[in-house]
Amino acid sequence: MKATEIVLLNFKETRRRSVNLWKGIPSEFLHWKPDLDAMSCIEMVRHVLEAEHLFHTIIKNRGNLGSYVSPWNDLPFTNINDEILFSKPYQLAFYNMIASLKNIDLQNIIIRRSEVNQVKTLGDYLNRMVYHEAVHTGQLLAYLRTLQHQRPLIWD
Repeated sequence: MKATEIVLLNFKETRRRSVNLWKGIPSEFLHWKPDLDAMSCIEMVRHVLEAEHLFHTIIKNRGNLGSYVSPWNDLPFTNINDEILFSKPYQLAFYNMIASLKNIDLQNIIIRRSEVNQVKTLGDYLNRMVYHEAVHTGQLLAYLRTLQHQRPLIWD
C-alpha cells in the first residue's frame, strides 16, 4: 500500500467513525453545548466539515487562503444528514486530490501559512487535518457522556 493510500484510508476511516457518532446524536441535543463558549453538537459537526474544505483550499493554494469565502456562510443548521449531504461534493474533491498525489508529494509539497508562521510538508499537514477531526470526535463523545446518553460504538 502506498503512503498516499494510507493517508486516504485514514481520512475515510476517521470520517466513517465520525459519521457513526454524529448520527447517534439525538435531535433534541443538536443545539446543546456544555457552556456558553463551547460549540453546540451541530456546530461542531459543521466545524469539522467546513474545516476540511478550508484546509483543502489552503493545500490547493500551498498555504495562501486568499479571499476564501466559505460555502457554509448563511447556511442554516437543520440536521446531521443535511450537513453531511451538503459537504459531500467538497469531501469527494478533497479525497480525489489525495488520490491524485504521488508519495513524493507528501514530502516535497510545502504548505506555507505566513499569517500563522507555519511551514509544513503536505504529509504533515494532512496528518494534522485528520487529527483535528479526531479531536472533535472525542469532544462529541464527551458531550454525549455528559448528557448521559448512549454513545455509538466507533471502535469496530
